[in-house]
Amino acid sequence: MKERFRYNNYMCLSRKVFVHAKSLFEIDVDFFVQHNVKTLFVDLDNTLDSYRLYVPTERTKEYIAKVIEAGITPIIISNNKGKRVTSYAKNLGLECMYSARKPFARKIKRLIAQKSINVDETMMVGDQLVTDAGMANKANIRMVLTDKIVKEDQWTTHFNRLIDRPMRKHYAKKGKLIDWRTLYGKS
Repeated sequence: MKERFRYNNYMCLSRKVFVHAKSLFEIDVDFFVQHNVKTLFVDLDNTLDSYRLYVPTERTKEYIAKVIEAGITPIIISNNKGKRVTSYAKNLGLECMYSARKPFARKIKRLIAQKSINVDETMMVGDQLVTDAGMANKANIRMVLTDKIVKEDQWTTHFNRLIDRPMRKHYAKKGKLIDWRTLYGKS
C-alpha cells in the first residue's frame, strides 16, 4: 500500500492510523506550522460550531484569527447548504465550499486544482470518519479527527454516527488514534 503521510515515527495511512484531538480548539496552531500546513480545510458542523449557527462564536473567531496570523489559509468545507455555510464563512472572512458531498472527493480535488493548492501542505480537520476522513483519504490529504463539540446533530448525521462510534472504538482499542500532542512533542 502506498505511503500517505509520515508524522515523526508514525506512518499515517488514513485508513489505518488517525491523528486525534478532542476538538480543533485544543490544537495549538503551532502544530499546523510544525507540519508545514499552508491550507487548512475545516469542517463546519460540530467541528467549528453547532449546525444551527449562522454566525461564528467568539471562540471560533479567535482561533481562526490565530490560524491566519500563522500564515495558514483556512477554508470551510461542509456538506451543509449554501446559505448557512456562506453566511458563516463570510462572518469569518473565509472562503468556503458548501454541499461538498463528502466523503466523495471530486469537488475538493477540483478546488485544489483551481487554487493550485499543494496537498502536501494541506490538512483537513473534521469530526466524522465517514465523511471528513473519507474525503481526506480519497484526496490524499492529512487528517485530524476530532470529537463532536456539541451534543446535537442534524438528523442525517445520526446515521453516520452509527458507523462512526464503533469504528472509533475499534481504532482506539487497536492504538490507532494518535493524540495530536504526541506528534507535536507535547504529550
